[in-house]
Order: sequence, then C-alpha cells, then structure tokens
Amino acid sequence: MSAFRPCLVVPVFNHGVSARALTEAVAPLGLPVFLVDDGSTLEQEALQEAGEAPHVTLIRRVANGGKGAAVMTGLEAAHEAGFTHALQIDADGQHDSAEIPGFLEAAKADPGAMIAGAPRYDESVPRARLIARYLTHVWVWIETLSFDIEDAMCGFRVYPLAPVMRILQTARPGRRMDFDPEILVRLHWAGVRVRSRPARVIYPEGGRSNFRLFADNGLITLMHTRLFFGMLWRLPMLLARKAGRR
Repeated sequence: MSAFRPCLVVPVFNHGVSARALTEAVAPLGLPVFLVDDGSTLEQEALQEAGEAPHVTLIRRVANGGKGAAVMTGLEAAHEAGFTHALQIDADGQHDSAEIPGFLEAAKADPGAMIAGAPRYDESVPRARLIARYLTHVWVWIETLSFDIEDAMCGFRVYPLAPVMRILQTARPGRRMDFDPEILVRLHWAGVRVRSRPARVIYPEGGRSNFRLFADNGLITLMHTRLFFGMLWRLPMLLARKAGRR
C-alpha cells in the first residue's frame, strides 16, 4: 500500500454531547472525522455544533437504521473520499481517544491488517455484559477456527477500507449491534490479518446505552447461526489455512 490516509468514523445515536466532546478532543490530531448521525432525536444542538467544526463531516441518516448501518455509511463515505483506513470509535464516551495515535501507528505498520480493540475494563463494567461478550467470543473462535480475534464486540478498531468495501459489495452484514462481530469474522475469512490491541473501556456513570437487550441479543444469535453455517462450507479452506500456519 503506497499511501496511508486515515480518518475517523464515529457512529452516533442520541449521544450528541459526548460526540461533541470527542470531536473536540481529537481536533489536535488533524484527522478528518466522519460523524454519522443515525437518526438521533436527542441532544441535537450539541450534535450540530460538533458537525460545524472544520475537521468534521456530519452525515445525517434520516431514520435510525442501527449502529452497523451508521458505521457502513461512514466507511463508504471515507472510501469515496479517498481514505485508505478508518478508525471507528464509539460516541458514548466508553473509549479513550488518547489511544487513537497508538491504534493508527499499529495500522500504519501493518496496513493490510485489521486492528481490533481488545477491551481492558475497570470496575464499572456490568458483569452481565462480560458474560454475554464471552459467549460471542466462543462462537467467533468456532466460526474462524482460530483464536486470532481476541474480542469481536469492541467498537474501537481500524479498518483497512479496500477489503471492507469488497465484503460490503458481496455480503450483507448485520445492520445493528451484530455488525461489529460479523465484519471481523468475514474479514478473517477473506484472509485479512486481525491484530488485537488493548483498549481501555469504561462505562460512564449515567451513560446511555443503545443496546436493546432482547432484540439485539436475538440478532446476534441469528448472526452466529448464519456464520456457523458459513463456516461449514468454508471448512476445507479454513482447515487448509490452519495447516499452512504449522
């Protein structure tokens, strides 16, 4: 890859205040930010103020389509604008923007790889979330026949845009909370290296979660069912790849 042109993609739904704080915090990095509003109904004034910053492009989705839909909108916009990599970071204040330079350095050192955040939690993490995440991790390890993906749920990551665009053109990844794990599995199937990098994750006091307990868990269950059967017909390729690493 002859050039490394990174940007930030930030999906936001009803987190205008924290999204504004994030865009202000990353301004000194000099990176373009694609802020994708997924049909927010709250904190509109703060979101509009964030979008008026010179380094920010605010993309408005008319209706809420889900986190995955917002991320895909941002990734497609970044690719069309000529960027090679997009760092995704959530707008709800869970991720530490001070870690962005380290993630981008890792991507620059291995531009063909996917840099995936591996959460390092403090005491604020709900125990139920940890248990649910571990179940997804186990399924992802089965679907890829590997432990290459340490954490498939973390929304702090750097995408190499060329292979992501190929997947979005040939597959239909989930459009809500099922997107983050599914795109990692599909990138792994496509032969993209997945590099895990520690990322500090907190659950801010009084924070608002957009995770829909029953609906999103149902979508994630359906996603793992699809991916499991997708793994079965890819089994010869995955086993051959695994054997080649020995």
